[in-house]
Amino acid sequence: MTTIFDAPEEFASTALAGFADVYSRYVRLVKGGVVRSTAVPKGKVSVVVGGGSGHYPAFAGYVGPGLADAAVAGDVFASPSTAAVARVCRQADQGGGILLGFGNYAGDVLNFGVAAERLRAEGIDVRIVQVTDDVASAPVDTPAKRRGIAGDLVVFKIAGAAAEAGLSLDEVERITRHANANTVSFGVAFAGCTLPGAGQPLFTVPKGKMALGLGIHGEPGIREEARVSAADLAKLLTATLLAEKPAGTRRIGAMLNGLGATKYEELFVLWTQVAALLKQAELDIVAPEAGEFVTSLDMQGCSLTLIWLDEELETYWTAACDTPVLRRGPAIATTPANDGLLSDEEAVRYPAASEAGRKGGVCIAGALETVAAMLKSAEEELGRIDAQAGDGDHGQGMRRGAASALDAANKAVSAGAGTASVLAAAGDAWADRAGGTSGAIWGLLLRAWSSALSDEAEPEGAAVVKGARVALDGVMRLGGARPGDKTLVDAFAPFVETLETSFAAGNPLKQAWAEASDAANKAAEETRKLTPKLGRARPLAERSIGHPDAGAVSLAMVAETMGARISG
Repeated sequence: MTTIFDAPEEFASTALAGFADVYSRYVRLVKGGVVRSTAVPKGKVSVVVGGGSGHYPAFAGYVGPGLADAAVAGDVFASPSTAAVARVCRQADQGGGILLGFGNYAGDVLNFGVAAERLRAEGIDVRIVQVTDDVASAPVDTPAKRRGIAGDLVVFKIAGAAAEAGLSLDEVERITRHANANTVSFGVAFAGCTLPGAGQPLFTVPKGKMALGLGIHGEPGIREEARVSAADLAKLLTATLLAEKPAGTRRIGAMLNGLGATKYEELFVLWTQVAALLKQAELDIVAPEAGEFVTSLDMQGCSLTLIWLDEELETYWTAACDTPVLRRGPAIATTPANDGLLSDEEAVRYPAASEAGRKGGVCIAGALETVAAMLKSAEEELGRIDAQAGDGDHGQGMRRGAASALDAANKAVSAGAGTASVLAAAGDAWADRAGGTSGAIWGLLLRAWSSALSDEAEPEGAAVVKGARVALDGVMRLGGARPGDKTLVDAFAPFVETLETSFAAGNPLKQAWAEASDAANKAAEETRKLTPKLGRARPLAERSIGHPDAGAVSLAMVAETMGARISG
């Protein structure tokens, strides 16, 4: 159980601040993450990694010469927001482009993906590599569906070494993808983990059993079996991974990882058996590691990671690095960084707006005030709906996101921002505060919608309708959901289609919006019949049938509330 904390909601940020203080020779604390505290050559490719907190030393512990240039940290087991990813990347950028690395989880894919698009629009070349090493999470013929677990460190180590060697962004990306394709992991858990402030663990493992293939956030494994000796556990781990060994492979990197509550001595005992089996398979083990590299708070368990090495990968696997978690090779000469970090105020600048645009910004803020009040009163209801097949936090996330969006909109209005900028700022703040996939979706939705508006004019019908389509397309493209997947899209798609049809028929925006809102409400109710195909509700699909999707319901609620603000 996680027992040392003050306010549970501040656990992740406080832990990050403490880490940055202890390891100040490696990192500097920035909002949402850390960047190197040592000088980095101009023009170097920046390797930025990240994900949720609760996995220390992932991901802040990877920052240092020879490995990552920065790490973005979300809340415990939650993806960092789009705004946080973009903010940390700007601080780490040295002009050579950015390689973004993270585990293959829906929230991370969305938030890092949207942040990359935003940074590219600002002129920064950004490439993305999702780590997909967990063999238990998808078959070998669909590797893109696999999760990223302890293989994160292996892949990022090679990416960091390639960048440190001065290679171009194209080459760093190629080598990182090659490393990911050659990395496999498999893990077992003996006991679950408990979130700070929670009274019960996220999951339990029956006494005397072990859960095979369990995810690092407590995602379901593939089966449970009786606990076995170290020798038999080593056979299970190695046999599972060697089944995917490419023909001709003779040299491998290996890493035995503890998940948080497994003692190092236990890992060393297990390693003796693992190493013997790998040698029996006529494999040469190169620079093996054993310890804690990707944990899950206080989860008891371990995982084995192998990387199939060729000459190129071995060069970067064994290259020097110096970070809080991993030190290899000769010392890398460094000097303290002397570049200044951007303040939050310096990072936020709004384009000049006309009087009409500023009036439009006030209008946007007013609409958000109404939405925030509605979502505050609906928090319990949305949480109850979400609890049928989720973790019950949708109402809380929507309330927090809307409140933060309103605060950001009011600040933007005070700074003289126009219609588009106020809505974009609200979207960024929503994603930043709400967290999770839902927060990322709403942040994307509002920012994408803002791109059809202007800082030179008040919101007008044609632009509002166009923005709805842009927002829907963005959500489906980057979020991956389609109608029928039992998500927010099931209400949003009919809303947009009805809005476009009615407005094109010559109806005023208020009438078109009202018709679209009715369509969204009906569609949200119809999600009762659907089976979830994405997100955390997917493993609990049967429980979801007969209950509406919380995301679809909340979108319909917001649409109806916004409609009341539209004048004739």
